[in-house]
Amino acid sequence: MKEIKKAWIYLENGTFIEAASFGADKTEVGEIVFNTSMTGYQEIMSDPSYAGQFVTFTMPEIGNVGVNDQDMESLAAHAKGMIVREYQERYSNFRAEASLAEFLKKYDVMGLCNVDTRFLTKMLRTEGAMMMIASTEISDKDELKKILQNSPRIEDVNYIEQVSTKEPYKHTSSTYNYRAFSYDEPPKAEAKIVAIDFGVKRNILNELVSAGIEVEVIPNDFKAQELIAKYEAKEIDGVFLSNGPGDPLVLKKAQEEIKKLIAAKVPMFGICLGHQLLSISHGYDTFKLKFGHHGGNHPVKNEKTGFVEITAQNHNYNVPDNITEIAEVTHTNLFDNTIEGLKYKDEPIFSVQHHPEASPGPKESRYIFSEFLTLLKNR
Repeated sequence: MKEIKKAWIYLENGTFIEAASFGADKTEVGEIVFNTSMTGYQEIMSDPSYAGQFVTFTMPEIGNVGVNDQDMESLAAHAKGMIVREYQERYSNFRAEASLAEFLKKYDVMGLCNVDTRFLTKMLRTEGAMMMIASTEISDKDELKKILQNSPRIEDVNYIEQVSTKEPYKHTSSTYNYRAFSYDEPPKAEAKIVAIDFGVKRNILNELVSAGIEVEVIPNDFKAQELIAKYEAKEIDGVFLSNGPGDPLVLKKAQEEIKKLIAAKVPMFGICLGHQLLSISHGYDTFKLKFGHHGGNHPVKNEKTGFVEITAQNHNYNVPDNITEIAEVTHTNLFDNTIEGLKYKDEPIFSVQHHPEASPGPKESRYIFSEFLTLLKNR
């Protein structure tokens, strides 16, 4: 590295760590989680669902392939910071346009290295996700502790307001073809939806378009009656509820509006946060997992086919088991047997907790978008 600066990390369990900084120089408070993906650090850091969090990477070498504009999942990096064992300033990739350090500084995100990430991961698995503070400016443990204790917890902050689009827009790009270095030609649209942006990933929108769906993205402060009127006038065929950061129980307004869509029998599909909001809006509150699911190697059983799909995941919250009173479980996580997918009984609504657009398998969960199109066409 050209320049190594010291940084300090303090966790709410009292752990104090000296590190090195390769990102933005600042002091930040957030929740620490770990991610087990072997690749995709740029996609992870630009995923709006990580807003408010520090991501500890279990992959020891980070930065090797640099970054590029094509691999962005949104318009910026949203995580509070990243924690890695070894950062590689010198990247080697013909697609790279800049180093990871340049990327983090551009978006004012912290990068912390020279940390025993195996120790951190084992601790988080034992004690669970927790709040932390990192700084390149403050080295005093007691001062860091005081700032952390006086800062809001992640569940107290509505990060959706920060990451959601402010204006509606149409998304027309389809899935990117890395062999041809261009977007695939999308099929003719057979249905039209409104996607509610709680922190949507770009590749989700790409997959919707590639499935044959016309997509309009709208802000999170939507009005259900406006969408119901469009649905009844056949201006749209359904609604998509996107992924996003934070605790879904905080989003009271969104829950009330989704209840109205449910009552009006509007076809809906939700991913991750959208999956959780559908559960809450049906009267089944979510609960927080000990350390969450973050990674690209989670086996999920498709209960319809019996096949196991390797999925990408990023969530700290889960729907409760008793939701089977009103919904059929379509997918199950084989790591801990938590619910990964639901089809609501007698309603044109289904959802998944994992990310079918991330394709770590690499394409085995992609069929879910086609299932949404089928639902829309059968309205």
